[in-house]
Amino acid sequence: MKIIPIKTDKDYKEALARFEVLFDAPIGTPEGDEAEILAILIDEYENVHFPINLPDPIEAIKIRMEEMQLKQIDLVEAIGGKSRVSEILNRKRKLTVEMIRNLVIRLNLSPSVLINDYPLVR
Repeated sequence: MKIIPIKTDKDYKEALARFEVLFDAPIGTPEGDEAEILAILIDEYENVHFPINLPDPIEAIKIRMEEMQLKQIDLVEAIGGKSRVSEILNRKRKLTVEMIRNLVIRLNLSPSVLINDYPLVR
């Protein structure tokens, strides 16, 4: 078991190939320990080289509304008024802290998704 830091794309591909071989190794065995260490190294390399951006807050709201089969009127209580909901969903107005709090509860979305900035349409 020779584990080295993952510094290059070649190292990354080799680590993935080795991890695939070790994937089902029992926990507590040398192979299982190697798999666990490789998983940590691979995860760190991917976080640095392939970061995943959080979704746009408005798109996240629209997707969740579709998943929950909600209409704009269903968000009036969380956002405050039909015109306000329309302004938010059409990017004419920013979400407030109170709206975010209400939407976290109403749509079961992560606050970290909703607090991201997004451009307004003028």
